[in-house]
Amino acid sequence: MSDNRQDQAFIELEDVSKAYKMGDVSVAALSDISLEIPRGEYAAVMGPSGSGKSTLLNIMGGLDVATSGRYLLEGVEVTRLPDEELARIRCRHFGFVFQSYNLFPDLTAIENVIVPMIYAGEATAHRTQRAAQLLDSLGMGHRLRHLPSQLSGGEQQRVAIARALANDPDVIFADEPTGNLATAQGQEILDILEGLNERGVTIVMVTHSESVAARASRLITMRDGKIHSDQAAVTKA
Repeated sequence: MSDNRQDQAFIELEDVSKAYKMGDVSVAALSDISLEIPRGEYAAVMGPSGSGKSTLLNIMGGLDVATSGRYLLEGVEVTRLPDEELARIRCRHFGFVFQSYNLFPDLTAIENVIVPMIYAGEATAHRTQRAAQLLDSLGMGHRLRHLPSQLSGGEQQRVAIARALANDPDVIFADEPTGNLATAQGQEILDILEGLNERGVTIVMVTHSESVAARASRLITMRDGKIHSDQAAVTKA
């Protein structure tokens, strides 16, 4: 990936705010956030519970929409796009990894990975082959036909990462990807994310752990719905 592509602001937020209605009360989750995520970046977002970090991730990933402000993707404003267009953008550009894996319990590992490719309209033969290749590349080639309940937490997260990669996304949004894992399993998942970033995939990761955040190249800390600091990570373990 060229330096020019890495320097480009792939995601740009301008004065983004988000408020939720709780009865007659409006609760501010984000306040006037301005942020750029270049291609190829590995950014960690930290902050205490309620600081707005997951809300920020959801807005960047198109899972939620801002109350005010602008969101630009490759320079094109997507702030007020209809739901079906946002869904297309999520499908084509973004992959998601969650703390609780969010796998379909009645689908096998390979079937879970195939799901995003169905929505993208990929041919049956291609999606089956690609799902198997992705799982094999993540050390899950021997578990293709296993249900989530037959897999360990680390294995389920590997399936979730394979699913996130199904449509060759530009960005992976990871919300506490190691939160439910033992230390060794968590380090394996972080190794996978770091390897993806080294191959050019942009990573935006929410975490409460300083040691996890240290694996990123950029650390964004949040407090009370605002960016408190934004700097290079102190170290990459």
